[in-house]
This record gives sequence, structure tokens and C-alpha cells, in this order.
Amino acid sequence: MWTLTILGVIVVVAIAMTVHDLWQTKHAILKNFPVIGHFRYWLEAIGPELRQYIVTSNNEERPFSRDQRTWVYASSKRENNYFGFGTDDDLESSTNHLIIKHAAFPIHDPHPGERDFDQEFRIPCAKVMGAYRGRRHAFRPKSVVNVSGMSFGSLSGPAIEALNIGSKLAGCWHNTGEGGISPYHRRGGDLMLQIGTGYFGCRDSNGNFDLGKFKEVVAANPVRAVEIKLSQGAKPGVGGFLPSAKITEEISRIRGIPRGRDCASPSNHTAFGDVDQMLDFVEMLADATGVPVGIKAAVGEMHFWTDLAEQMARTHRGVDFITIDGGEGGTGAAPLVFADHVALPFKIGFGRVYREFVKFDVHHHVVFNGSGKLGFPETGLFAMALGCDTISVAREAMLSIGCIQAQRCHTGHCPAGVATQNWWLKRGLDPTLKSFRVANYVATLRKELLRLSRACGAVHPSLVTLDHFDVLDDRLQAIAATTLFDHRAEWGLPSAEDQATIRQIMTAPLSDRDSLVKVNGKRHRTLVESGA
Repeated sequence: MWTLTILGVIVVVAIAMTVHDLWQTKHAILKNFPVIGHFRYWLEAIGPELRQYIVTSNNEERPFSRDQRTWVYASSKRENNYFGFGTDDDLESSTNHLIIKHAAFPIHDPHPGERDFDQEFRIPCAKVMGAYRGRRHAFRPKSVVNVSGMSFGSLSGPAIEALNIGSKLAGCWHNTGEGGISPYHRRGGDLMLQIGTGYFGCRDSNGNFDLGKFKEVVAANPVRAVEIKLSQGAKPGVGGFLPSAKITEEISRIRGIPRGRDCASPSNHTAFGDVDQMLDFVEMLADATGVPVGIKAAVGEMHFWTDLAEQMARTHRGVDFITIDGGEGGTGAAPLVFADHVALPFKIGFGRVYREFVKFDVHHHVVFNGSGKLGFPETGLFAMALGCDTISVAREAMLSIGCIQAQRCHTGHCPAGVATQNWWLKRGLDPTLKSFRVANYVATLRKELLRLSRACGAVHPSLVTLDHFDVLDDRLQAIAATTLFDHRAEWGLPSAEDQATIRQIMTAPLSDRDSLVKVNGKRHRTLVESGA
């Protein structure tokens, strides 16, 4: 009896689906192949999961390969992140494969139990952010690895909370993203406040920048620096986008936006419209708060960067740091053509920008921060050899708290509870547990950066130059990175003074390092003292 009932229900459902599919006009596949056409859409929907675990090799999956994800997952859980039986990369036919040239006489890498072993693998920045321009709250970043901008709204509250607590544990900064500061950002981690074109958290009723609200936000929170976002790697030239499905009452209140429709930020800033006005805006924010102020941008046309470097060399205005985001950077939602075809990849874009600042001799006045798939030891070290002083990680940090690369960020249906506002899905993410995984991942990345640096004979990643890198092609050739990027090896090094200071810090006893890292920006050579 039950069997007949179940069969009857199946038949009724099949007939109903057939009638619906034959009458609907939206999908040709369903109209031509009623019922069975649904399998096509079901298989398409779970395609990433099938490819992730069944079809692809360890190095084929994108944007992050299985090997890369496995390394992040193992590192965040403090599990064995070693791989056995040698590399599975075909080195002799690989294109653009980085090779790090180790030193014949490397520096000893301390082991647990030895006097100089640091279980947190701390690597402070070689430069003091804001020191050159004498910012009142200039500081030396305690970590060269930090968490990049991801907004509350794009990410769930528990995910933001986990990232913030994890940043506190790891001693790094946590970039708020352009969505403003939420209660989930106030869990003890130092903040880099990002201001986008929507001015969320510091805007008036018309959506324009409000200096008074901005000052209140900075004063009420542990904001160490302010980042003005001009563009981002995944969708440069397009403003931030938050689908209406992700806009809850809480997000609406924090951002000051209505519910029921998509939140699309403007493509351009209304507070300034050229380099000259932008520098005035930067100096206004720095004067109002005393914290370092910088910009974030992907790299397209170069006139902007030439103009910026020239004006910084000629006037008493300038940014304290620059974040270069590669075109391979990720986001929660972006038009496909912008994600695939707009903005240069990090290595090319950063190299071009850095050369402009070298040309005007202002590269030592700025802390350069890199982002865009730099959350792995070899790419992070290469970025620092190019001239980066710090790197920021976003999607890698998401992986550390449970992201499975399902690529559902734009739908609000992230199965891991990371990039969703669905109460059922986000309830599965425990911010306390995941915060330790963020910290473990950041510490492990620092550990690997230190190990690579010491293998190259340097005590700090910023002292590794492009001379330590070759790039393989598919014709059994190894091309020197300095040749490939038209980049002199010494360009990526800090100033002689900063080199001496960071060597002193990294070779000092562990008990003395914290006191050496805590500096007063006024002790360093400032713009006025340099006679600029």
C-alpha cells in the first residue's frame, strides 16, 4: 500500500513538472526536455563541488587549487601541512613558475626549545607607517601579514567576529572593508578603517562624506589607519555591490541604506575628483585624526600613478601607505567581464607602480601593501622582493574559517556560513573556534616567510631581493625576475636606515623585540627634517 502511494505521488509530481515545463518559456532546455532537463540545472548547480572533489587534479581548481586549500586548512588547524613524494608540478613544462634561489650558507632557523624560537613567528614591518609625514599616531605594524578588507554584509557577523578575534590573537590588523564598523569588528583586533565610494559609517543623509561622523567613528574604535578605496582587483571601475538578499535590518542600520533593493556604491568618489583634490582629502583626514591615511587601488592606466608620485615629490602632501590589489583579487559579487578582463595582475601592476615611485625617489616614504592571492609563502615573499612592506589576505583568511570555495558568495547561500546572512547557514560558524584558525593560519604564513628568508640568507622578508627569484617558462628556460620585470634588485629594499633597524629588531633577544617594535613616529626622519 505504501509503495503504491509513494509511486502515485512521484507520478503526480512528474506530470505537474511536465505540464509546467512545456508551458513555460524561460528555459528552452526544459521546454524541449521536460523533467529530465532539470538534471542539467541541478548538475550545473553542484558543478563546483563535483569538480572540487572528483574531476580536477591537485593544481587545476581555480581560484585556489586543491593543494593550496589543503595547505591553508591544515595550517589553520595546526595539522601536518607537509606534502609527500615530491612536487606534483611539472617544473620543466610549467609557465610562470616561481623558483626561489636559496643561499649556499643559509641562516639557522630556530627549532622549538631553542633560545631564539618564537612560537608566534612575529615579523614586524620594516617601515613605520606615517612616520615620514609626522603623523601623530604613526606606528610600526606588528605583522607583515594582515587581514584584507571584507565588509560585514558581504560576510556574516560570525565570520567578521572570527576574523577580528583572530587578528587580535595573531597581532595583525583587520581591514573593515567599505561596509563600516559593525559590532562584530569590536572584538579586540586593531582596525584599518576602509572608506569606499559609499562612505558607509561616515556619510550624511544624502550619501556624502561627513567629516564629523568620520572623526566620531575613529575616536570610538581601535582604528590604527584609514584606507581610501579607489578600486579593487575583482571589479575595478565598478563600485561595491551588496545584493538585496544579503541586506538585513542590522546591515541596513549600520550602512544607512534601505532594505529591499541592491546596494550599489558609486564607481567614483564624490569627495574628490583628481590627484590634487585626493591629496587634500588625505591630509584633511590625517590632520583630523592623527592616524596614517593611505589608498587602495587596482592598476589600470598609469597616468594617475605618475601624477601621484610627482605631486608627492613636489609638495608637502602624500599618502602614508598604498595598497595595490591585483586583478586576480576576489570579491563577493562582480560582473564577469570586470573580474576576468579589467585591471592588471598583481605582479605586473605592482611592478609598474613601484617603478614610478622609484623614479621620483619617494618609494621609501610610503608603506607598500600588496593584495591579490598573496596568502602563500612563495607569492608573499615575491611581493616583498618587488617592494611590498606588508601583504593582506582575504580569501585565504576565508578558507581558514571554513570556506569551501563553493563560489556561492553572490547568492547569499554560502554553505559554510561565511559569505551569507542566512540565519540557518551562519549559525554553523563558531567564531570562537574559527578565530584560532585565523590566527594559526597567519602565524604559519609568517613562519614560512621567515623560513624562506633565512634560506635566502636574510633575517627578514623585506631584505630578500628579486635576485633570489627566477621564473620558469615552458621551454626549459629560467628567466631572472629582475630581467622579466625590468626591476633592479635593490629597488625593493627599505632605506638603509630602515634596513639597519629591522636587522636590529630581528636579531635582538625575543624579550627585547616588543619594546623595539613600539616606536614613536617622531623619532624617525620626517618630511620637515628631510627638507622636502
